[in-house]
Amino acid sequence: MAYTESLLAMQHFTAQRDAATADEIWLCEHPAVFTQGQAGKPEHLLLAGHIPLIASNRGGQITFHGPGQVVAYALIDLKRAGYFVKEYVYRIEEAVLKTLSHVGVTGHRVAGAPGIYVRPDAPFEHARLPSRPQHGQRAATADFSGLAKIAALGVKVSRGCAYHGVALNVCMDLSPFEHINPCGYAGLATTDLFTIGVQVSWQEVADVLGSKLATSLMP
Repeated sequence: MAYTESLLAMQHFTAQRDAATADEIWLCEHPAVFTQGQAGKPEHLLLAGHIPLIASNRGGQITFHGPGQVVAYALIDLKRAGYFVKEYVYRIEEAVLKTLSHVGVTGHRVAGAPGIYVRPDAPFEHARLPSRPQHGQRAATADFSGLAKIAALGVKVSRGCAYHGVALNVCMDLSPFEHINPCGYAGLATTDLFTIGVQVSWQEVADVLGSKLATSLMP
């Protein structure tokens, strides 16, 4: 599904929904595209080449979407659910962590940097990282030592309703990430499940992530 098509569909869904509208989770895959968040800085795009850059109304900086990546859009009425955007982000991250656990991978949070990370040299080890925050904590400087990003997160809230969501790398061409400062961080490594030794289908990951999100985002 083209990124612009999904963006317009999310905006329309959110603008038209009312207090009785059921929440939805959309799972999709995009052709190669760079997307820039509302406060994104153009200098974080180092080399565009043939890949288009599209302005998005989500939060965050620049990221890449492409085939082999599960993109999950979580369209949630936060007012009805009874939690705020920080809790929404935490719950999405928790669903990604549980999805990675399903395939034996240990995911990590990094204080001050939304998203989920893995240790490329030891993706199946469970040792807790010093940089991992406690729930609700933030750090002034993100510490990515020994880590690579495997899931990027960006959200938008309108009239108390959240949309956009998370992109989890399964088996994709990672080279476009070298043409950007991923999520605004120069030199941040990115990876996917295939690169760290997990051979799993896009559909299986999508199914598991969708299920974990549905559970995690319930009030």
